[in-house]
Amino acid sequence: MTRQVDSLMRCDRNNKGLALVIVLWIVILMTALIAIVSQTSRLDMKMATAVVDEVRCKWACRAGTETAIGLLNEDLRATDCLLDLWCDNDEDYNDVPLERCVYSVYVTDEAGKLNVNTITREQLMALPYMETQIADAILDWRDDDENPRSDGAEGGYYQNLPFPYKIRNGPVKTIRELLQARGVTKDLLYGEDLNLNGQLDYTEADGELSPPMDNGDGYLDEGWIAYLTCYSYEKNVDAEGQNRVNINQADEGQLQNQLGLTAPQARWIVQNRGSGYQNIAGLINPNSPKEPSKESGGGDNRADPIDLQTFSSIADRITTSGETTLQGTVNVNTAPKEVLVALLGGGDQAEPLAESIVAERLGRLYGFQSIAELLKVSGMTVEKFQSIAGLLTVRSNVFTVRCYATADISGAMMQSECVLDRSETPCKVLYWYQGANY
Repeated sequence: MTRQVDSLMRCDRNNKGLALVIVLWIVILMTALIAIVSQTSRLDMKMATAVVDEVRCKWACRAGTETAIGLLNEDLRATDCLLDLWCDNDEDYNDVPLERCVYSVYVTDEAGKLNVNTITREQLMALPYMETQIADAILDWRDDDENPRSDGAEGGYYQNLPFPYKIRNGPVKTIRELLQARGVTKDLLYGEDLNLNGQLDYTEADGELSPPMDNGDGYLDEGWIAYLTCYSYEKNVDAEGQNRVNINQADEGQLQNQLGLTAPQARWIVQNRGSGYQNIAGLINPNSPKEPSKESGGGDNRADPIDLQTFSSIADRITTSGETTLQGTVNVNTAPKEVLVALLGGGDQAEPLAESIVAERLGRLYGFQSIAELLKVSGMTVEKFQSIAGLLTVRSNVFTVRCYATADISGAMMQSECVLDRSETPCKVLYWYQGANY
């Protein structure tokens, strides 16, 4: 009897021990399940927050773009320079808070660049790091024939690549299209400014520690995208929006009535234009008088050459082209030094003159009012002015607006790029991109 009782007691203890083990395993499994569910919930919450913040940043970029558009629309159109509010505006552009995120805006004048669809080989070769093979390849890419230049490449080259594609053989549509031309790389096009914000960020000054690769010299190498465009043009109108007077077609009466010239001055223009002035600087030469003639009376045969003072007063109101728009003109008020050097033909003599132009415009609140004011720049000669006058302007129509937004909590980022033409109302969007990264 005693043995039976002991046996039953041992069996009961074994059953209790087994039950305890089962309970412990259930507790462990439940704990693990709760941990997994909790982790998944946190992950889902973070993902949901990131999605919400991404939408928030998207509209912050839109807000920044609309801010820039508003400033561009309100800007006076007589001239455009780097001191205008559309360009220099810390309050409306830098680290602007908006609904748990901040955005920054950067506006670039496309007229401050060389137009790749009108640029010459000489101008291309004056750009930093340019090589003859790349310059010829770019020119072959945009021309309308299949005749390669001496160091260029036409359709056959691209068709025989491992992954073939067609050559443009026409005007370039976007500047990033140049990456398809032989020899053009991202390093050359973007330089060290991979995010295109025009500032030397930490990752762009740390050598090879993080992309993009840079030389760590503390200076931002912007690459060709800062000097080249495919959008720039100028309307053939003066600062008041009035059509310019074509000095190759106007008769003496029109020149007097519309420009306020004297009869001898108008007569001189007509008598000396021959087959046509190449650009407005053809009205002057190194021997041009500084002031108008003080002789009275017009006479039937008297012709007074255009003096520098008169030329400066009418320069913005005259043209040598019958076109309504002038493609590829460069705004001397916004062009970086590298672009001015290229316009001046490159070389050791071009750089000091480009630096003088930049220094002179910094001292002017609204920049140069007309291209004739370049004659006052130290080192500028009439001959040099004549060589570039047909390539220059003092106002702009097309701008690139880049906006960068970052969420406060999740750190989600969004950026947008918009190329717009403000000559139309409302502004015409020529290019639009928005995404997490380029």
